[in-house]
Amino acid sequence: MRNATLSDDQVDELIKQYPSLRQIRNAGHPLGLYRYNRRKAELARKGVAPEHGLNREVPDGFRLKGFSDMRTNEEGKPIWYKVDEDKVRQQEIMQAALKAMCEEIPREPARPFKPSLATDPDLLNCFVITDFHMGALSWADETGADWDMELAESTLVEWFRQAIALSPNAETALLAQISDLLHWDGFDAVTPASKHLLDADTRFPKLVRVAIRVLRRVIGMLLDKHPKLHIIMADANHDPVSQVWLREWLSVMYEDEPRVTVDTSPSPYNVYEFGDVAIFTHHGHKRKVSNVSEVFAAKFRQIFGRTRFAYAHTGHLHHVEVKENNLMIVEQHRTLAAADAYAARGGYLSGRDAKVITYHKGYGEVSRVTVSFDMVRGV
Repeated sequence: MRNATLSDDQVDELIKQYPSLRQIRNAGHPLGLYRYNRRKAELARKGVAPEHGLNREVPDGFRLKGFSDMRTNEEGKPIWYKVDEDKVRQQEIMQAALKAMCEEIPREPARPFKPSLATDPDLLNCFVITDFHMGALSWADETGADWDMELAESTLVEWFRQAIALSPNAETALLAQISDLLHWDGFDAVTPASKHLLDADTRFPKLVRVAIRVLRRVIGMLLDKHPKLHIIMADANHDPVSQVWLREWLSVMYEDEPRVTVDTSPSPYNVYEFGDVAIFTHHGHKRKVSNVSEVFAAKFRQIFGRTRFAYAHTGHLHHVEVKENNLMIVEQHRTLAAADAYAARGGYLSGRDAKVITYHKGYGEVSRVTVSFDMVRGV
């Protein structure tokens, strides 16, 4: 892991000011080095990076977004260096951290499949979940419906209970989580790109804990009914970094379970091939229903060429839209979540449901089950 070099005096002074760094730095495990670098990055955002001449903390509640440094070139003329956060480098650090953390994740043991009924090897149940926005806060008096962490957790578990019970006894399940599973993506409850303030119910560490707990439970429920399970955790706009660690975490946790496969591709476009059927997923934040099919056909040229049926699933806009063209059928899905204050005030309202779509290896889509929020809550 790359690390800026400090002189011995600078290290001593930094540790004297922040004693927690000594224990972190001396940890021999790669995770200790990650924590040390993370703590250094936290200090740098506060304005403390002595190896770069920064020794003045910004006021509490603020962070250092960037800084300018005037130097002179060989001709003695002033040159300004303007520094901002390196998003690519942050991704590299995240991947390195995930590699270290994955060494500590307990693996799920393989569980034998004990079906109550025979399963059909020619069928696949595709469970499509999108824009669930776990961690969002919605007040019914303002938005028309309540939504918080506790309601989100119970809703997702109950939705899968009903959806699994109502779907056919297929041999294969596809968990197509098309992202925005989490409402925000870090300690600040804002959108990652535009930094728009979001209505948040809880603290981010608690949100992570609940997300992991729910996914483990849902995956167990799917494995109780299906001999095989493939998982897609798509890229998105509300929680792109969280989708990275969720993919990597799941792939490590279930590496000893041969019945589970996880798509770890960082691409915002995913595919699963099932007989003569190609199932594509994309959150919808980069391409729309009207123009995403050409990307799928070009990016997954070989799979698209050898299959007879092609279906694409997107989300992002929270309402239903279906478009069939010469390449495939593209379907935009609703969400189970309630509208937040921004959506409610803007009049962006839609129905609330999610679907299980069943595909046959040789015939394409053969059936579907829609489970609405009202069914889940018994309204």
